[in-house]
Amino acid sequence: MSSIAVDPNDPKHLLLGAAGGGIWESRDTGTTWTPRTDRMPSLAIGAIAFDPTNPKRVYAGSGEGNFYANLGAGVYKSTDGGATWAVSASAPFVGVGFYDLVVDPQTPAVLYAATTNGFYKSTSSGGLWSLKRSVRCWDISVHPNGGSVEILGAFADGLFVSTNAGNTFAAVALPSWPAGNLARLAVDRVKTAPTVAYAFAAKGPAAHLWRRAGGIWTKITTPAGLNVTQAWYDWYVAAAPNNKSRVYIGAIDAFRGSVRGSAATWRNISTQGNNSIHPDQHCLTFAPNNPQVIFAGNDGGIFRSANSGATWTALNKGLGITEIEYLASDPNTWKWLMAGTQDNGTIRYTGTTVWEHIADGDGGDCGVNQLNPNVVYHSYYYVSLERSPNKSNTWTGLGLPWPPTLGSLFYAPVEVSGLTVAIGAASLLVTRNGVQPWTTVSLGLPSGEFPSAMRAVDANTLLIGTTGGRILRVWWTGTWNKVQIASPAPRYISCICVDPSNPQRIWVTISQIGGGLVYRSDNSGSSWVNCTAGLPSIPMNSVVVDPANFKRVWVAADVGVYQTLDLGASWTGFSNGLPNAMAVDLLFHKQDRMLICATRNRGAWVMPVP
Repeated sequence: MSSIAVDPNDPKHLLLGAAGGGIWESRDTGTTWTPRTDRMPSLAIGAIAFDPTNPKRVYAGSGEGNFYANLGAGVYKSTDGGATWAVSASAPFVGVGFYDLVVDPQTPAVLYAATTNGFYKSTSSGGLWSLKRSVRCWDISVHPNGGSVEILGAFADGLFVSTNAGNTFAAVALPSWPAGNLARLAVDRVKTAPTVAYAFAAKGPAAHLWRRAGGIWTKITTPAGLNVTQAWYDWYVAAAPNNKSRVYIGAIDAFRGSVRGSAATWRNISTQGNNSIHPDQHCLTFAPNNPQVIFAGNDGGIFRSANSGATWTALNKGLGITEIEYLASDPNTWKWLMAGTQDNGTIRYTGTTVWEHIADGDGGDCGVNQLNPNVVYHSYYYVSLERSPNKSNTWTGLGLPWPPTLGSLFYAPVEVSGLTVAIGAASLLVTRNGVQPWTTVSLGLPSGEFPSAMRAVDANTLLIGTTGGRILRVWWTGTWNKVQIASPAPRYISCICVDPSNPQRIWVTISQIGGGLVYRSDNSGSSWVNCTAGLPSIPMNSVVVDPANFKRVWVAADVGVYQTLDLGASWTGFSNGLPNAMAVDLLFHKQDRMLICATRNRGAWVMPVP
């Protein structure tokens, strides 16, 4: 959850922006939600802002600065309170990420944007924009009397101030400014006392907080236990609008502080036993009619507190913004699915409208023993792997070395074929009996190159694709052997698929643009045919073959699913109602003939295939 906006005239009316899941609207304080931008050119949302003088006008910055900046497609505008949206300006924001977006409270035709490319200003209600400072800008605080009075901007090179509506800026000297590279900076002010402001920085291994009062900035003590290791990703400061001494800061955890002079009393409001909410804090917003009511946005969604963070209520029911990474299924029914999700563990679908949480952590690749589907496996970051003998009701760790000596991707590829189970790090870790002990097979990869895709031809043969575009075949003859076969392209291989009707026919997708993105081999990888013609020049993430028709193949792209009926000679769109989210994994259920698509931040979608 990257941003939350509350209608200044109606505290029940909420809009939120998901990192890759679009804009969602609630008219009942989060009891129900409706997606509002599924057909917009990008569902990555970094900032949302109501016009305080006319809340029917709302603006959003696509491209989420924290992670999905490259998916920026411009500024969106709504004139009906967020129910419908249109692109207000694409240039100069294509491929740019937003951190903040502010409507000038005195001159609503003027907007300010904090982006990965710098500070922008519009004087035409978001239609035209000009770059005013070309340094990464993380946060903006505009004086309630308008930007001509004061704007505080949090830039990569420090805190800056403008007194001419953002046309020029001057550096603000903060006391005891630490040496080292600035990882993140946030800024906010007290709405009812706008000369009181806060700046919250991460530099090196430490956090730093300053408070301005009477025109003087003072260094404030930060809470013990504050973790700054993810400041690039989760970081904010929010001043209570009616209390000059109350401030909230967010990192991995969220804290509420009561400031007296240069000291502060802190309370962790996100990690507090049974009243805990999800970690990784991205934003905090106040209800316009009651500053004790706060809304917190983090990697677990949106949470509401009626008492300044003492207790919380989750508002995530019906909010379909789960970021799925991988899928696996029971071969006997598509109504049993397992999915690894970013920072929300591994989840299970059994045919109802509610997915069950079955494992913690960052859910990664997963697999099912197709000969005995009661035996399933799931991974969670790097090479952590667990096994369940009862379809994910209980789990047992499999004793893999962690962290891997030579490294791996954060989500290492996993493959299960009967009792053969493998996970790809700098070396291949594989077992032929479904449990430890593990055999380590050296892959001979250059330093920094890792397996990124893996597919079992059978229980004795594995194909491995790498971040550098190499493909290796590993096979069992009493010991494990390996050979590097021809590479389709020296770029990141995202998926390998073996035609179930012909093991010599292999399909590969590539998610690194700059050439062909889908390739086919008809001779076990000795040579490759570029099958990209007719596809958009965007990353391709997954590929599956119809077991009943080898000429019919589907690929999942950063936007949309595509189908070929002629072995890749031509492609047509096969999205059919799928949101414009990143389609990252495809699974074809042979028995039930269902095509299942996993997306980043819009959950899983299914389509019957005749």
